[in-house]
Amino acid sequence: MSRARALIRTREPSLLIVAALIGSLAGIAVTVMSRLAQWLHVLLFDIAPDGYLSASAMISPPWRAAATAGGGLLLGALYLLFFRRARQIVDPIEANALHGGRMSLRDSLRVAVEAIISNGSGASVGLEAGYTQVGSAIASRLGQRLHLRRTDLRTVVGCGAAGAIAAAFSAPLTGAFYGFELIIGVYTVANIAPVMTASIAGFLVAQGLGAAAYSIEVPNALTMHAADYPPYLVLGVVAGFAAIGIMRLVTLVELAFQKSRLPRAIRPAVGGAIIGALALYSPQVLAAGHGAMHLNLVEVVPVGLLLTVLALKIAGVSISLGSGFRGGMFFASLFLGVIVGKLFAMLVTWLAPSAGVDPIAAAIVGMSALGVGIVGGPLTMTFLALEATGDLAITGIVLAASILSAITVREFFGYSFSTWRLHLRGETIRSAIDVGWLRGLTVGRMMRTDVRSVLATMPVDAFRSLFPLGSTQRVIVTDTSGRYAGIILVAEIHSTPLPDEAEDATIHPFCRQPDKMLFPNMSAQTAAKVFDEAESEELVVVDDASSRHVVGLLTEAHLFRRYAEELDKARRSLAGEG
Repeated sequence: MSRARALIRTREPSLLIVAALIGSLAGIAVTVMSRLAQWLHVLLFDIAPDGYLSASAMISPPWRAAATAGGGLLLGALYLLFFRRARQIVDPIEANALHGGRMSLRDSLRVAVEAIISNGSGASVGLEAGYTQVGSAIASRLGQRLHLRRTDLRTVVGCGAAGAIAAAFSAPLTGAFYGFELIIGVYTVANIAPVMTASIAGFLVAQGLGAAAYSIEVPNALTMHAADYPPYLVLGVVAGFAAIGIMRLVTLVELAFQKSRLPRAIRPAVGGAIIGALALYSPQVLAAGHGAMHLNLVEVVPVGLLLTVLALKIAGVSISLGSGFRGGMFFASLFLGVIVGKLFAMLVTWLAPSAGVDPIAAAIVGMSALGVGIVGGPLTMTFLALEATGDLAITGIVLAASILSAITVREFFGYSFSTWRLHLRGETIRSAIDVGWLRGLTVGRMMRTDVRSVLATMPVDAFRSLFPLGSTQRVIVTDTSGRYAGIILVAEIHSTPLPDEAEDATIHPFCRQPDKMLFPNMSAQTAAKVFDEAESEELVVVDDASSRHVVGLLTEAHLFRRYAEELDKARRSLAGEG
């Protein structure tokens, strides 16, 4: 292994071989998962082997709609089986942002199984989250076995995700930019070759195994001109606000299930029963929605039916994720975007018939813009539109609308769906940019431990004798039990005259900032905020908030110097200089 690691670090073609292997394994994983989910669709809902569940005319006989509740029961049983050993599962974005690309393959395989059960039983979720989880985890495990350095390990995790998405959509450029934008967080000369290699390998392997690609067919070529841009740019903003609303709704439904006092293991079954009831009205609510998206994209659908399908699909996604089904919103966001785009085109045509908004073009723009708002990645969605339609004419409008959607979400919400879920857990990351090194830069690593303190009961005269002007700037003060009591400015206590009757006065009234302190496990970012609030150049570090025993001292200047050093090191490592 040490020889392989040295070869990979010194010879770029060696990393490309690893990337090709990762992409190939991701392509195999995608093929297996998609076929298992499709087999469940055929078995549970009696559809044609090559058909799409969401394109079914009806669920017949109606009792088959109970399959989604059955899938929920199975998920609940898995929860009861694993909950004693359950730990928070790290996804690829979190892994690259906080853990240097380290993921658990065992946990990720569990995610894959739960995603197959969820999608296969008809829950309104996609498999893409499972694809990228498994592809990235395989890459992470292989990279750890090769003892790759942090930068290379993060890159191969992006390779795994890129290969998975390329295999799922038969779109190597989409897969590669998914890896760049969402999993690695940056596009550099150093990572383009391995990520593209993995993406192409995943695409070729899946095609060779006969995987059914999620193709998006456009019935006719589109002709677009610069004058056609304004309505579609407005659509980009509309899609951004729609994405925010959908993400908020998912959170509210999840909160409602949590407050319902239903046992955690029962919630998916209850959610599945509701999804099954909705499917009896319209099967388009089931699974990710590949067949339903094709129907609504190529056929002329009345506005009332479009609104109904939109409402049902949003409800289905919210209930599925909120009740505990495992999956993602990648394809569901594309499906919803198609409907939003067509409704927008109908509205514009009704308000201004001369605007000339093409419903198909609006559907593609809406698909990409809403996908960017929920999933992220403007270039990812732009290349998806390009590779799916093969139409360069619409690419510029798709990119412009996608960027506006991304700006809208960032300005009024601040998160994609993946990072929003992390935020609800208490994390603050907004992308896969590597901030794990910053989490490791704690106050405990930066503080000085050679500090001395005085008691708050010390007389002022004694303090002045012990600390004459110029000896030091600040002195730490504790009470008689050793608890932190504040900081005294030496210049202030020397310059403040005492009345004659206060000759025995103690230094306690001169203590400043008794409630402003740092803790050893604080990150550099958190410590910087405390310094800003305290408006102090030095702060005391205490062991914890209850005992408040002084363990060190940290200056603001040293904090920012160390931060700058670590940031420079991370940049050089990212550029391949480390």
